[in-house]
Amino acid sequence: MRSTTVPPGTPCPAPRSGEPPLHRLEVTGPDAPPFAAGSFDEVGPLSRADHPHRHTFYEIVHVTAGSGTHVVDLARWPVRPPQLAVILPGQIHCWQDQRGLDGTLALFTEDFLIDHPGDHRLLRRLGGTCWFDLDAEDDLRTARLMADLASEHRQRAPGYETVLRALLHVLVIRTTRTAAAASTGGRWVAGVGGPAGVGGPAGAEWITGPGREGVTRVATAAGGTTGPGWGGAGSRWGAGAGGGAAPGRGIGPGRGNSPAGEGGPERAAVLAEAFVRLTVRRETAAWTVRECAERLGVTPGHLTQAVRAATGRSPGRLLIEARVYQAQRLLAHTDLPVRQVAARVGINDPAYFCRFFRRETGTSPGDWRKHHSRHHQSIEAPGTRA
Repeated sequence: MRSTTVPPGTPCPAPRSGEPPLHRLEVTGPDAPPFAAGSFDEVGPLSRADHPHRHTFYEIVHVTAGSGTHVVDLARWPVRPPQLAVILPGQIHCWQDQRGLDGTLALFTEDFLIDHPGDHRLLRRLGGTCWFDLDAEDDLRTARLMADLASEHRQRAPGYETVLRALLHVLVIRTTRTAAAASTGGRWVAGVGGPAGVGGPAGAEWITGPGREGVTRVATAAGGTTGPGWGGAGSRWGAGAGGGAAPGRGIGPGRGNSPAGEGGPERAAVLAEAFVRLTVRRETAAWTVRECAERLGVTPGHLTQAVRAATGRSPGRLLIEARVYQAQRLLAHTDLPVRQVAARVGINDPAYFCRFFRRETGTSPGDWRKHHSRHHQSIEAPGTRA
């Protein structure tokens, strides 16, 4: 898709005030596949970027050497190789205090997954956790796959696109197995990736600040996508739940699908996932349950029934949590005044926003930002690259 790729050397558009830069994938020509792979050095300086930024593409990183911290949205992952990271389109991330960082990266857009559409759902699940420790066996298998991907991309022999898609599919499946095996039986819910769910490898620091830790991470990032968890103990998502239903296409009665009560848990999960994907979009920050239901082509009652069946919670509660999460991201990654943060998440009264934020997190926006000021360089700080 043209909106996700650019020719080599195309400068990154200047971001809107208060937002991190959004990088698109560089491809050599209009017929080149939207895929790249190679070492940190081959991919270029942005592969080790220390400023918060986003991508229009997926990024899988096999870290084989180095130290430092990988910041993804509101989580800080210590670099202790061998590890694997899965970064979704729209997620804000950067490397902090990195030394000797090395490994292999694979970059690809959504449409590169055309041969294996089920990988969309698996990648969204992987992105919910993002960071995975690898044992010796998994590290060896991953290293071989990543090396093959980089070699095929570099050599471009006849049929290389087919080989790239096949190798990427194997990588996604094997990483999914690794993630499922590492699940410790935490409370998995739609869009988990934060304090209320399984948080990946031991030692990860979730940026929640003082106060309550009940705010579930519903969305991975503004403009990004997320899906159900891994189906660990206590999960309300079946192993086959999920799907590719896209917001705005209509997946309810009269659109070829049955209500949750008729279609069963799997149908409810499809609608719930489409709803969660809708909540991560910036323009939906102030939407009501009714507006979301209209966008998805269902009634508010049907949406509530489906979301409750799939997640155990109401759409209204998930909308509140998505709004809080967006506010936390803005407070953590920008120097925007609180009143502008409030406006970005659809609340025009700063005083009400402060009461709302304190009610949901147990602390004020100012205190929350102060607590995390040491974690992040502001994306508006002098010298920040675009």
